[in-house]
Amino acid sequence: MRLENNRQGAFTLVEIMIVVAIVGLLAGIAVPTYVLARAQSQEKVCVNNLRQLDGAKDEAALENGLGTGDDPAALVDAYIKGGVPVCPVGDTAYTLNTVGTPPACGSSEAVRHNTAFLN
Repeated sequence: MRLENNRQGAFTLVEIMIVVAIVGLLAGIAVPTYVLARAQSQEKVCVNNLRQLDGAKDEAALENGLGTGDDPAALVDAYIKGGVPVCPVGDTAYTLNTVGTPPACGSSEAVRHNTAFLN
């Protein structure tokens, strides 16, 4: 007489728990790295936007004869394709300031990075 084996090829609970633990470990490593990379790229975009705003403000002042302390806010839009950008870090508008003063970002997270392009 032959015994029939009813056991099907399936994963045991221990094998499934090991796979879940490995996936959790990999996610625990990958998520903080992703968050850090995203924050760094947003800061770089913010600094680049500030550079472009400063250049557009200086060009507008030069072409329109504005001096130090004059407000070029109404003229800058013509020198930036698409208008004045919005900060990606805090989703706030940039402050152009007057001629001779660098533009600033209103986001509290990006404030410490505003002067990075001047150094």
